[in-house]
Amino acid sequence: MERDIPTVGFQGESGAYSEKAVQLYFSEVTSRSYRSFSDLFLAIENGQIDLAILPIENSIEGSVIESYELLLKSSLSVVGEINVKVDHCLISHHNTKKEDIDVIYSHTQALGQCKSYLKKIGCDAVATYDTAGSVKMIKEKNMKRSAAIASKEAAEIYEMNVIDENIQDHEDNFTRFFCLSKNRTKSTGDDKTSIVFSAGDVSGALYKALKEFANGGINLTKIESRLTRKKAWEYNFYLDFEGHIDDNNCKKAVEGLINLGSTVKILGSYPKSNNKL
Repeated sequence: MERDIPTVGFQGESGAYSEKAVQLYFSEVTSRSYRSFSDLFLAIENGQIDLAILPIENSIEGSVIESYELLLKSSLSVVGEINVKVDHCLISHHNTKKEDIDVIYSHTQALGQCKSYLKKIGCDAVATYDTAGSVKMIKEKNMKRSAAIASKEAAEIYEMNVIDENIQDHEDNFTRFFCLSKNRTKSTGDDKTSIVFSAGDVSGALYKALKEFANGGINLTKIESRLTRKKAWEYNFYLDFEGHIDDNNCKKAVEGLINLGSTVKILGSYPKSNNKL
């Protein structure tokens, strides 16, 4: 009996770190690239792909805001996570020297992860939609006085030259990715859950909300606030905690949030990453 091989989407060109996440997460897969995160969400919602890999936060630059905003609006579920080591390279044409470079292109997150290097080299930095896409662009447009920040794999794919390796500001540079699906996962006994909630406009609202998890003996692994953009100084809180939403203590904590007047959206429960940092 033939095994179904999932089709998994990612944002960016071949050689992007998102593609690396796909390759690390799945043992056998058909991958498909999309130019934007919005295109990626549309593809899975319309049934063009089975699953999607989405960058959610970086250990240097923090959360990928657009990813969280799309998750908030989407009905997709988070069904997995993976951490990917990010080693950036300065990439250009084979006959281009470092002193010849005027402009460096890359995704805004990658540029942010290499601030010290960019300051030292003294070139203009221009944000693009993708790391690997920047390498592809300077090759196809024959931009000899330009370079890109991307992975060594991207340089190999587009047959370009690596001028410098490991140029990120911090050696411990990891990006966490979510795997998205239309379906939910069942409890494995070693899970995490991600939710979004509003604390409500009452005295001590956030303290009372977090107390629901403390009372249930639930370990919180992340909490982050973001403006809702609906009302001035109104916040949503993005929360990760250990356990599956179907576990009794987790279910009770979320019910407690709702009883406090919070609006809660379950982003998903998923097995903890097996490639812990």
